[in-house]
Parts: sequence; structure tokens; C-alpha cells
Amino acid sequence: MQVMTFEEMQRFLQDHFPQGDQYGQLDRLGDGWAELRLAVGDDHLRPGGTVSGPTMMGLADVALYAALLSRIGPVALAVTINLNINFLRKPRPDADLIARAEMLKVGKRLGVGEVYVRSAGDDDPVAHATITYSIPEAR
Repeated sequence: MQVMTFEEMQRFLQDHFPQGDQYGQLDRLGDGWAELRLAVGDDHLRPGGTVSGPTMMGLADVALYAALLSRIGPVALAVTINLNINFLRKPRPDADLIARAEMLKVGKRLGVGEVYVRSAGDDDPVAHATITYSIPEAR
């Protein structure tokens, strides 16, 4: 059951995680899923003209954070405890990156999901991540 709307999520991220803008902007949100878009700029590129791994990892992580919060509500202290990422192909340096995150399981203490990152206009993913979040106890 989705507990945060797109507008609520945008406000929450701006208020509690303003540095998240450097990792992408919330584009779409649903029940247990989220899409973020990152306008790739020169500061995201590494030598050789490819988007850096840390850029894609940050995008994937924030996307899954939004997907998780769409289910559990505004829990600022939910934190990443594991992130595995596979870089599948070189992203286009002249296209936005789009991360589609989906929760696989949300329990009382843990949330597990996966993220596909692709270059805008391309169907094939450039990266795939699985991420686990720790959900703090309700106080």
C-alpha cells in the first residue's frame, strides 16, 4: 500500500535529504517503486568519457530509498546496509540516466529491492543493483 504521494516524497527529500539532488530528481513514484532522472554533466564523467560508477551507485541508492519510503512512509533514518551493483555497459555521456527502483520485500526491519539504470532513449540497462535497507524500530 503506497503511503507517500509524489508531492509528499518530493517535499520529504527536499527537507530531509537536500544533497540528494546531486544524485537525481524524482521523476515518477508508485506503490513500492520509484524512478529518478539524472541530467549527466561533465562532473559525472570519468576519464574516457563514461559516467562514473559512484554516480550510478548514488542514483540507484536514492531511487531505492524513494521506493522504500513509498511503502513505509517518511522514515528519515532508514539506511543502506548493503549495495551490490553490476555495471553492464557504458552509459551514453550525452543522455540523462534513468533509474527504475522496485522493492522486492519490505519487512519490519529490512527492505530489499533492485534497480535498473539505463540511458534515456535506450532500453538496455547500463547497470543493475540490489540494495538492502535497514528500517529503524518505530519509537
